[in-house]
Amino acid sequence: MLPEGWKKAPVGTICQSIVPGRNKPKSFDGDIPWVTTPEISGRYIPSHLQKNYVGESALADCGGKIVPSGAVIMAAVGELGLVAISKEDVVLNQQLHAFVCSDSVQNEYLAYALSAQKHYMESVASKTTIPYLNKTNCESIPVPLPPLPEQKKIAQILSTWDQAITATERLLENSQQRKKGLMQQLLTGKKRLPGFEGEWVSSRLDELFTFKKGKGLSKSALVENGNHKCVLYGELYTKYGEVIRDVVSRCDDQDGLASKRGDILLPSSTTTNGIDLANATAVIEDGILLGGDIIVLRPIKQQDPIFFSHLITHIKKHEIAARAQGITIIHLYGSDLKDLVVKIPAKEAEQKVISEIMTTADKEIVGLSQRLASLKQEKKALMQQLLTGKRRVQVEAA
Repeated sequence: MLPEGWKKAPVGTICQSIVPGRNKPKSFDGDIPWVTTPEISGRYIPSHLQKNYVGESALADCGGKIVPSGAVIMAAVGELGLVAISKEDVVLNQQLHAFVCSDSVQNEYLAYALSAQKHYMESVASKTTIPYLNKTNCESIPVPLPPLPEQKKIAQILSTWDQAITATERLLENSQQRKKGLMQQLLTGKKRLPGFEGEWVSSRLDELFTFKKGKGLSKSALVENGNHKCVLYGELYTKYGEVIRDVVSRCDDQDGLASKRGDILLPSSTTTNGIDLANATAVIEDGILLGGDIIVLRPIKQQDPIFFSHLITHIKKHEIAARAQGITIIHLYGSDLKDLVVKIPAKEAEQKVISEIMTTADKEIVGLSQRLASLKQEKKALMQQLLTGKRRVQVEAA
C-alpha cells in the first residue's frame, strides 16, 4: 500500500528507453565511451573506467545509439540489479539498457529504485544459464514514485550512505595493501625489526614439521551445538584465513585427527587450480577434529604458527602450486612439501613479533570488513523503508 500522493508505474512509461545496437562496433577508434557491464560499479560511470571508445561511423554501422549524460544504465544480462548513472554521452554494449528520465522522475532516485528491484528482474528474466531481460522485461520494472521533492530527498539520504560505503571500501583496500606490503618485507627478511639481527636460516619443511593427514568427517557429520569442534577441508577455503580463531563447525562424531596447538593446515584437493592449495591456516588450540583431505604440518620444535601460515600462503604460494598434480581434481600430498625450503628467523621471538604485526593488520581488516558489511546491510534496510514509503522523509516547503 503506497502512501497518499505516491504512485507506481512501469519504468518504460515514465522514461525514454534506449536499447543497444544489435552488433558490436567493428572498430574502436573514436571518442565516445563504450560502456560494458564491468563499468557499472558505484553510483556513477566515470569516464576513466572506459577501455574502448567508438566513432560515429562505427556506431552507425552497428546500429548503436548515443545514450545522453544523466541516463540511468542497468545490466540486462548476467548480474541483474547493477545500476549506474552516466556522467557523459556514452554507447552501450549488448548487455546493457538505458533510461532517460522524464520530468516526473529524478535520475538518482530512479537508479536506487531500479537497483532495489533485483528480485523482480530475476522473476521476469529468461530462464537460461545466464539471466536475460529483453526490452519488454526492462520496461516493465515497477517504480514507486513519490512527489519529485521527496524523490530528491530520498536520493540524497541514500547517497550519504553510499559515500560512507565508498570511504570504508577505500580504507579496507588501503589496509589490505598495507598488509601485503608488510608481508613482502617482513616475511622475507628484507626488512628487519628493531632488536633483531643475524642471518635467517634455510630449512626444509620436514626438518621443522612432521606430516599428518586429517581423517573422516563430512558435511553430514556437522550438527548444531555438537560436542566437538571440527574443521572440514572445504572450510579452509570458505571460512578461515591464515588463522583459525573461532571454530565455526561442530560434530558429535569423534572421527578426525585431533589438532595440537601450532599445527599448520592445508587443503589437499581442489577442482580449480593448484594455487588454491597453497592456502595455509594456523591452529592455535588443541583438540579440534580435523577431517579428511587436510594436510597437517605438526611442528617438531616450537615455531610460531601464525608466522608460518603467512609465510606458506603468501611467500611460498607459487612453489607449492607447482607441486600439485592432477587434471579434473588437483591433489597435493604431504610428501610433495617435505623438501620445500623456507628461510626463517633463527629465533622464534622474531617470528612471534612478525606474527603479532600480521595479527594487528588482520584485526584492522576484519574490523573494516565488518563495518562495510554493516553499512551495506543498513543501507539495504533503509532503501526498503524509503522506497516503499514505510519511512517518510521531511521535505522543506517550497
